[in-house]
Amino acid sequence: MADLIVQSKVREHLDEMNVSADFFDALDEEVADLLDDAARRADANDRKTVQIRDL
Repeated sequence: MADLIVQSKVREHLDEMNVSADFFDALDEEVADLLDDAARRADANDRKTVQIRDL
């Protein structure tokens, strides 16, 4: 799977929280699923452009 998440940005956003290494793998999978679902919705509506409403 491609790395969709920029770990340094996630750590920056979470500020003073510690982040386990396996968290990034799980987060990456969640984002991939979200993107796949959005693409399916766009395709179901005969669009090639994924839009905010597909989220």
